[in-house]
Amino acid sequence: MKIRKGDRVQVLTGKDRGKTGVVSRSIPDRGKVIVDGVNIAKKHQKPTSATTQGGIIDKEMPIPVANVAIICNSCGKPTRIGYRIEGDGSKVRICRKCEGDLS
Repeated sequence: MKIRKGDRVQVLTGKDRGKTGVVSRSIPDRGKVIVDGVNIAKKHQKPTSATTQGGIIDKEMPIPVANVAIICNSCGKPTRIGYRIEGDGSKVRICRKCEGDLS
């Protein structure tokens, strides 16, 4: 999976189309990511102990990684991710539109 935790992404499809956020967690085995402020659902939480309070909470749900695109640091547009091998043998993620570095 090419999108990692900490990447700034834009949602391409669904009810939150056009929203941007930061990936707070990636789930590679399921092919999903959790983006801050996107795909929020109401969850009825039961109180579990004396310290945890119950009620209706807002929870960020996973979104398929195919429905988000990373936002390039240099051009500021949503783009696909490519790779380039540097002279020292390291692999670097690059923007497909402007060939800028995504690190």
